[in-house]
Amino acid sequence: MSISLSNLDRSTAQAIPSVNVAAVIKTAREAIGYSVDDLAVTCGLLVVEIQEVESGEDTDSAKLKRIAAALQLPLASLGLE
Repeated sequence: MSISLSNLDRSTAQAIPSVNVAAVIKTAREAIGYSVDDLAVTCGLLVVEIQEVESGEDTDSAKLKRIAAALQLPLASLGLE
């Protein structure tokens, strides 16, 4: 069966879940025992920038890449590459 507008409701296709970047970052930060201040110093961002990322307000890929490097997270875990 193909998916078209006429049979979209009957489709068994499922959306790929998006990565909750904020939760991944916060969980990784806490797992290594970093405070928000520690992470900010390590990746060269301001505390408020880390807080905005962890709250989901900011998804700037340049910031996410810096945070991923500081936390030693693969970019794919944040939906980046």
